[in-house]
Amino acid sequence: MTVRQRSGQPDEVGKPHIDSALRTLAREQSGLLALADALNDGLGRHFDAAIALIKEAAGRVIVTGIGKSGHIGRKIAATLASTGTPAFFVHAAEAGHGDLGMVTPADVILALSWSGETAELSNVIEYSRRFRIPLVAVTSSATSALGRQADIVLALPQAPEACPHGLAPTTSTLMQLALGDALAVALLESRGFTAQDFRAFHPGGKLGASLHLVRDLMHTGASVPLAPSGTSMSEAIVLISHKGFGCLGVTDARGALIGIITDGDLRRHLGPDLLRQSVDEVMTRNPKTVPPDLLAGAALDMLNAAKITAVFVVEDGKPAGIVHLHDLLRVGVA
Repeated sequence: MTVRQRSGQPDEVGKPHIDSALRTLAREQSGLLALADALNDGLGRHFDAAIALIKEAAGRVIVTGIGKSGHIGRKIAATLASTGTPAFFVHAAEAGHGDLGMVTPADVILALSWSGETAELSNVIEYSRRFRIPLVAVTSSATSALGRQADIVLALPQAPEACPHGLAPTTSTLMQLALGDALAVALLESRGFTAQDFRAFHPGGKLGASLHLVRDLMHTGASVPLAPSGTSMSEAIVLISHKGFGCLGVTDARGALIGIITDGDLRRHLGPDLLRQSVDEVMTRNPKTVPPDLLAGAALDMLNAAKITAVFVVEDGKPAGIVHLHDLLRVGVA
């Protein structure tokens, strides 16, 4: 059956689906609000203790769980690892079949179980107690089997699942995920983890490309289109054409960048006297510039916002290089 739509308006047949989606989002939002309230209350003290425990650990964060909690645990481990907190995921069921050998006394275990009664976690709990490995529980019940054994309990508030039957983990897993993100970001900030640290863990893809520095991509030396103040426009036009960036920077006697001449400036001053003028009469003063330590992604945003294709890289007021939109495209920033 084909469902037709008119003038871009949703067909009435699809309206119940939209209502369902909005109900789901509203229920999940209520879970996040309840989590925020809990952090402002008693949960915040335990959250602080968990951050301190993980920061002091000489080893890694071992995230464990099973089922939907396990899937969320994998994501939390990946987020921690990529933001400066060494971590990996150990499947709760596999732990009892040899994977406990991955866990050392220097580690911290972060165990996820909504009920706190997950049978497969028993081996992990017993192992942590036997070898005195710190155990942080993420559960809805502090009095559960997991909660009673844990050193720190991050007790999630009760909130209705988005599932109309109250069965499929939806709101509960979203709260687990949000709490995991909160842990990772708090640890990142407390360690002073920088964008350059982030770059070391993300060398591939568009994200890795956007974390290049402008100094890694800029053109330097003789390739930079520059001319001193007082240069004639007849010479300037030759330089613009020869250098190939579509612009020319103008410097003063100290070598500081004081202006720029672009194709637009040439069009605005086009006339019989153009070649007899100096660059000072045509240039745009106080041009947009970027520092050499700016991230490539930020440089691209600036070029797009200003609707320009090249920008001078300036350090201590003097041009250190120039970066073109094509340089950013070449490394995959866009």
